[in-house]
Amino acid sequence: METRSSEEIEQSTEKLLQDLKAVVRDGEALLKAGVLNLSERGRAARERLAAAVETAKETQRKLQQRAVAGAQATDRIIREHPYQSIGIAFGIGLLIGVLVSRK
Repeated sequence: METRSSEEIEQSTEKLLQDLKAVVRDGEALLKAGVLNLSERGRAARERLAAAVETAKETQRKLQQRAVAGAQATDRIIREHPYQSIGIAFGIGLLIGVLVSRK
């Protein structure tokens, strides 16, 4: 199983949120720009697009809440254990420095 650092997870979550915002924005623009006299198939497609946009908005909201909750939990842990956090950060930095210098 692949383990990912919290920074990688944070970056991928941020990218996902940006992508979802773009999808919602584009979908809303398509809905507003839609032709007034649509065929039955066109109306059905428009309704599905509207439902997909609403689902994307809800997913974006939930992901944003999870990201904020994760950041708050991390902040709380760091504040509760400042010296251990500094030690861990130093150790990780040292390890990365050793690995980079070996190449």
